[in-house]
Amino acid sequence: MQLQKYPVDSILANLRIKELNEMQLATIAANERQNDIVLLSATGSGKTLAFLLPILQLLEENNKNTQALIIVPSRELAQQIEEVFKSMGTGLKITACYGGHLRETEENNLKQPPAIIVGTPGRLCDHIRRSNITVDAITTLILDEYDKTLEMGFEEEMAFIIKSLPALRKRILTSATEAVEIHDFIGLKDAVTLDFLPEESALAEKLAIKIIHSEDKDKLDTLFGLICYLGNRSTIIFCNHRESVERTSQLIAEKGIINTFYHGGMEQQQRDSALCKFRNGTVNFLVTTDLAARGLDIPNIRYIVHYHMPINEESFTHRNGRTARMDATGTAILILSPEEHVPGYIDAVVEEITLPEELRIPEAPQWTTLFIAAGKKDKVNKIDIVGFLSHKGELKKEDIGLIEVKDFFSFVAIRKVKANHTLHLIKEEKIKNKKVMIAVAK
Repeated sequence: MQLQKYPVDSILANLRIKELNEMQLATIAANERQNDIVLLSATGSGKTLAFLLPILQLLEENNKNTQALIIVPSRELAQQIEEVFKSMGTGLKITACYGGHLRETEENNLKQPPAIIVGTPGRLCDHIRRSNITVDAITTLILDEYDKTLEMGFEEEMAFIIKSLPALRKRILTSATEAVEIHDFIGLKDAVTLDFLPEESALAEKLAIKIIHSEDKDKLDTLFGLICYLGNRSTIIFCNHRESVERTSQLIAEKGIINTFYHGGMEQQQRDSALCKFRNGTVNFLVTTDLAARGLDIPNIRYIVHYHMPINEESFTHRNGRTARMDATGTAILILSPEEHVPGYIDAVVEEITLPEELRIPEAPQWTTLFIAAGKKDKVNKIDIVGFLSHKGELKKEDIGLIEVKDFFSFVAIRKVKANHTLHLIKEEKIKNKKVMIAVAK
């Protein structure tokens, strides 16, 4: 199958994907026959590529206006979609718009209209009101994680955006929840629904649910013991409030558990740093609110710990959706205080964990993360960073881990034992003939 000048094989090679899955193939085929599509599929199943490939098919290369708009509930999801599209290697421009960084940066990116804009509802509304987005040529609309966008209260913003798009011909709506209300303002006509949500039995086979009882209402000592019991496997610890996230993170750190925290009240750079350190193995424990329950593409998460009980069944389901993804297995663990009980919506066989008397603090990660105060806007890419650290920092290829390049800064994982020596060697050196700050990421 050819997408104009862009062969699928070439795109998949750029993305390091061997082949499309059943859901992606079905979605592409449905988009060839139908204008409006509702795709029901779990987070982590490959929805992004399932709608990006059909979008690409519709883009007119000689059209210098924005032709497609993607609305997402979170800045992290906007960044992920932007990164995937850029990695496809089409040469077409995409711009992400979201709160948490300067609007002026986005305004500069929008002066030459990108083929695709992806953004959060509030920021997109702002740009449309300021006439920063040329809406007349936008013919394709994608509402990604529409259920989450509704859940976060963006109904009014979505209605305004869609009302502002006079030339819409195609709509694609994705959701990880089947029972979601599709509002009339979206304008779906004879939509085809593709249901690829996993059966309950299939999920149950991949996801084990366990409990552990805490003698105290606080549960912190039980959490610490559980972490020691689980070892240094990738684990997300869910709390219900931002203040609890920071307190829990600090208290387990004082007990010797290397971790990081993540919530919606943090600055964008702090959020990026936390997620990057969790992705690249600098930390194995992420303490977070339900913000991390949706829209984050972090592979190979082994354990989900419900330190605070989820507020409802939907929250429980989406938290657990971070693990047991695709072909992997995972375990969700609820910590129950003396007055708490297993929720009635859990009908699976639940195993109780009993901690041994002797526990050891998990082995510390072997990686550390460097913050580099230069990014895409400084014309710095991953190859530049590898070259710089190899030649100036005397690091071997195996000493350099995951690299993430943002607009104005970058993160790179390096072997912890090499960090001090490397930082000493590069402190007076330049990247792309420019002196930039480089330090261990906070």
